[in-house]
Amino acid sequence: MVDPGTVVNLVKQARDRRVAPLVLELDLTDGLVETAPADPLTAVLSMRRLHLRDVLDGLRRARGDERVRALVVKVAGGIGLAKAQELRDAVRALREAGKLTVAWAETFGEGGRGSVPYYLATAFDRIYLQPTGEVGLTGVAMEEPFLAEALDKAGIQPRFAKRHEYKTMANTFMEKAYTPEHRESSERLVESIGEQIVAGVAAARGLPQDKVRDLIDRAPLLADEALEAGLVDRLAYRDEVYADLRAEVGAQAQLRYVTRYNRAQSLARRLPQPGRQDVVALINGQGPIRLGRSGRGGPLPGQGAAMGSDTIGAAFRAAVKDERVKAIVFRVNSPGGSAVASDAIWREVVLARKAGKPVIVSMGDVAASGGYYVSMAADTIVAQPGTITGSIGVVVGKAVVNGLLDRLGIAMGSVAEGAHARMFSSTKDFSDSEWERVNASLDRIYEVFTAKAAEGRGLSRERVHELARGRVWTGADAKEHGLVDELGGLDLALDLARKKAGLPEDAPVRTFPHVSPLERLRPAESSEDRTAAAARLDGWGPLAGAAARLGLPAAGPLILPGVWEIR
Repeated sequence: MVDPGTVVNLVKQARDRRVAPLVLELDLTDGLVETAPADPLTAVLSMRRLHLRDVLDGLRRARGDERVRALVVKVAGGIGLAKAQELRDAVRALREAGKLTVAWAETFGEGGRGSVPYYLATAFDRIYLQPTGEVGLTGVAMEEPFLAEALDKAGIQPRFAKRHEYKTMANTFMEKAYTPEHRESSERLVESIGEQIVAGVAAARGLPQDKVRDLIDRAPLLADEALEAGLVDRLAYRDEVYADLRAEVGAQAQLRYVTRYNRAQSLARRLPQPGRQDVVALINGQGPIRLGRSGRGGPLPGQGAAMGSDTIGAAFRAAVKDERVKAIVFRVNSPGGSAVASDAIWREVVLARKAGKPVIVSMGDVAASGGYYVSMAADTIVAQPGTITGSIGVVVGKAVVNGLLDRLGIAMGSVAEGAHARMFSSTKDFSDSEWERVNASLDRIYEVFTAKAAEGRGLSRERVHELARGRVWTGADAKEHGLVDELGGLDLALDLARKKAGLPEDAPVRTFPHVSPLERLRPAESSEDRTAAAARLDGWGPLAGAAARLGLPAAGPLILPGVWEIR
């Protein structure tokens, strides 16, 4: 027999879940991912990861929801600067809507980087820090290796050419220290990012910028020191943070993760709607750029995403053909890669615009070299101040390992038919005629890159060359120089797309391409089918062997060296 009291309690709990005040939660311990990975295995492994768009959509919905009283976020490392700026924008909008926002951390860097996590926390009404934590607001630094001497000792001769002096990938292998141009570029990057962090902290905490710089020079600061300096509002453990919050918003308030809240709120919008509904298409381009399909950047799980020209091209074509799509937002988070694949994607952006579909690019943490190439034809480019972009240039080359093989006692025999048959062999230096071919390729790629950048950006070829030459810029500096149009994040890009298409502010967003698990398994019907073209892991073309032997990224010649995510 059913206990009537149990039934009453269940009904009461269901009613409370519908009407009780909400406190939204966000735990950034594991960071944020841009979107679900393209390949099924990695997608399954990342199911529990936070997706940026889920978080942004949830915070946007919460602004107009009377039930939502507050947001509490556990701030930790692992988020790039541009993503932190996206979250800061979303939190500020939530505060302006009258919601309480609280950030708490066990520590802002424990023997590690803490500047970006703390910078993110300053967007909130209140910052709590565990009494044993620290504020590692230590500033910004870059460390870049130079391998020329080590390669020489190993008997390896790097043979690279580049366009132009600011394209620093070759310097990693051919120099023993900074060139003047390399140092100039890196110093300005660090300076620009430092300016953004200092200005953001100072404005949020009501401190003079000189005072913030003094605190940076003293950091890492102990918890008591941070409290005294006005960098945090209270020293407390998690239970004390939540007790304060419940005392302020009411003990009956229910906790709900932002992503769970967003999915529950958006369920009704995912159901079939009567009549025709116009949408904005969202195309995600993540990772090194290569020919073929998007997927993992390497053969093993965890090697990151890769942006395939076939997949991105199919997404643009599908969006153009869909009459409901009135505008396209292309989210780019890529250090570049294959020049040919980048050009193929650039062409799809051009064709979409010719078909009357406005294209807005939203840059993530990094959209440089090939990542800038695929962006530059858009109607509008939106980047965060801390986005790493530019790097309009090209580099190509190989490593000659004969000296190393001699030391190891390894002899290499070869036979060939054709003067340049061994041009890309790592056991032969470039001949004069081969160098002529290398330089002809570099000149052509750079000429095309800068010409298309000038056309897309409405700048003269001379001005683009001044800004190009392989130089990397922050989004803030790129905006000043006309390489990007607006400073902001994905939300701003979606708003601009709706305005350009004449859509209402709440027009839905649909991700392209959507490929179901069943579609992944079935044979492709044609070359325009989204399931066509198996992924390839190589963006260097005939240089793939040399690139692999030297340990270069497989992505290709239009790529940034090293890791460019500022945390």
